[in-house]
Amino acid sequence: MEPLYVSSREDLNMMLDQPSHAKYKELCTQFQSMRRIRGDGNCFYRAFCFAHLESLLQNDRALQRFKDRVNDSGKDLRSAGFDESSFNHLLTTFLYVVDQCKAACNDREETLFRVFNEQTTSDSIVQYLRLLTSAHLQNNADFFKNFVESPNLRVYCTQEVEAMAMECDHVDILALSEALGVSLHIVSVEGEDQQLAHHTIPEGAQASLHLLYKAAHYDIIYPLVQQ
Repeated sequence: MEPLYVSSREDLNMMLDQPSHAKYKELCTQFQSMRRIRGDGNCFYRAFCFAHLESLLQNDRALQRFKDRVNDSGKDLRSAGFDESSFNHLLTTFLYVVDQCKAACNDREETLFRVFNEQTTSDSIVQYLRLLTSAHLQNNADFFKNFVESPNLRVYCTQEVEAMAMECDHVDILALSEALGVSLHIVSVEGEDQQLAHHTIPEGAQASLHLLYKAAHYDIIYPLVQQ
């Protein structure tokens, strides 16, 4: 049986495979729970969107502002040369999900959880985010072209960003963060250091979501609530 695209929220200690490792001990002093994201090559995009929407569920104005930002992002795709017929149905699905969350009132978290575990809906959001990332990279090519190794930025976007199931790179994360005005905090357990590595994008921002990076995979983590 395939795992869910986004799991239920569970206690962090119960979900870690090496809870006695020094980095995981440190992680548990800062974070309390976690949602696993299916490891299908789309984990960053799915985690990014779910976690950000989840952070907005109790704020109608913030949800509306995000919906407006997403709706306006269609202009970015058109500026990058995407035909509207190639993304309009994806954008419509994305906006529908935000509307479903707003309409749920007292059951918003369950609604978000349900729609993100519907394959067609969930993958449509991921595909739109990939196209938006590509558009932002291309619309700001003078800056981003210096950070890709492909023959050119267009080839990189076609082969590495727009294609489903391709793992994202740091440059893609930066581009999507800028495109939607969403800041995030990534905690990495990779490397030989005995301490966690923390990355906030953009640097110095107040992050709206927190992701755990391990073995080229992203899951959602939730900070301990300060008493």
